[in-house]
Amino acid sequence: MLFDLLAGVYVVLAVLLSLFVSSFGVLLVIFLFKRGRPPRAPQVSDDELLSVTVQLPLYNEQYVAVRLIDAVCSMDYPRDKFHVQILDDSTDETTELCRQRAEYWQSQGVDCQLVRRPNRAGYKAGALAYGLTLVQTDCVAIFDADFVPTKDFLYKAMPHFNTSEEVALIQTRWAHLNLDYNWLTRAQAISIDGHFAVEQVARSRGYLPMSMNGTGGIWRVKAIHDAGGWSAITLTEDLDLSYRALLKGWKFVYLVDIPVPGELPPQIAAWKIQQARWATGSTQCLIRHAVPLLRSHFPLWKKFMGLMHLSQYAVQPVIFLLFILTPILLAGDMFEKLPDLRIIGVFGIIPPIILILGQTELYERPTNLLYFPVQFISGAAIVLSNTVAVLKALNINKELEFKRTPKFRITDRKDSWSSRLYALKVDWTTVGELVLAAYALLGFLLAMESAPALAPYMLIYAFSFCTFAYWNYYQTRKLSR
Repeated sequence: MLFDLLAGVYVVLAVLLSLFVSSFGVLLVIFLFKRGRPPRAPQVSDDELLSVTVQLPLYNEQYVAVRLIDAVCSMDYPRDKFHVQILDDSTDETTELCRQRAEYWQSQGVDCQLVRRPNRAGYKAGALAYGLTLVQTDCVAIFDADFVPTKDFLYKAMPHFNTSEEVALIQTRWAHLNLDYNWLTRAQAISIDGHFAVEQVARSRGYLPMSMNGTGGIWRVKAIHDAGGWSAITLTEDLDLSYRALLKGWKFVYLVDIPVPGELPPQIAAWKIQQARWATGSTQCLIRHAVPLLRSHFPLWKKFMGLMHLSQYAVQPVIFLLFILTPILLAGDMFEKLPDLRIIGVFGIIPPIILILGQTELYERPTNLLYFPVQFISGAAIVLSNTVAVLKALNINKELEFKRTPKFRITDRKDSWSSRLYALKVDWTTVGELVLAAYALLGFLLAMESAPALAPYMLIYAFSFCTFAYWNYYQTRKLSR
């Protein structure tokens, strides 16, 4: 009886996963039809451009703060329409570095202000909200500490606001400062490129629900206020504000041809913290916006795509449970009694196609695809950490801490992060990954006896968990030295 129940759960989970992956199939089709139709901005004079305040939310970023401030203050834009806010909540040397650079750029004629709050309430969202009370411009551009915008960023992006007063957000593409630093940065770049070169293009040009990506975006101030302002109720303030604005009828534009280089976390522990924050925050947004989205003005299929977009991390527990149930059902010889699920497995080819397209769209020689196996391994192994993060979002009454992603200013292969402040040690999920590696190996042995077709599936998980945990431990040993 128990095995029958678990088999039923397995089938339901497999169908749910297939529905989620099918949404990427929709994005793929839209992308293939609209890849050659980029949004066009009108030709405008400097007098017609909207004014903008560039906001730089910082917290203990002594390695990268100066680089960011200098890049932003060097931007080309009419000086009477260009302002910079350094929203610094730091408790270390970062504050003095910011003060020095603000004074320097003020002497160069740039309106650059260092803004300090009484406390760090609301984390990044709180800093942006506090800074917004001081803004008197039409728009605000936002850059995280590890990004380096180009001099012509505003001149390229801002004219798109002149297309329509309904445009609330201009989002640009993330590029990479340290793509070839190590295998982890290469794996991250493959995933990020697939998202920005294919998925965001499809969502924008298909007029589907999409969101700001936290940095490299410009908001119309009027839209922020109309949507209710910045909120720290979730850990992904960008996604939360985006859906509130979308449900108010505001329009978004995504510009794949404007890259903003950023630093990829070179340390597994740092990457896991970043992924966990995104997983918790996006699931909080799913809980908060699912019902309003279903009641919205969007057509049914766009509501579905919006729900799948909000579920991008909520699907992690589904993947995890499918993995956990497989050895159990193998032990009970239940796979022979299950419906034929091979047709569902066909959907599994869609995400790799998107990742491959992301590389071929952005690079003349997509050599980074050689590291696709590393992306696959890390994507499989992080399922435990992400599942734990998703479950944290279910406690809707608990205020969660915004754990920033450490930045080390690592751009060259010779650079070392292990001797710098902010480096992290392994967390308890690393031990869990080793336990799951052993569990997957048991599943592999069971599969070899009763269902050989599932043996590679279990072996991949065993290898992924073991490799990922050892890699994390190895990096921590470097840190100790």
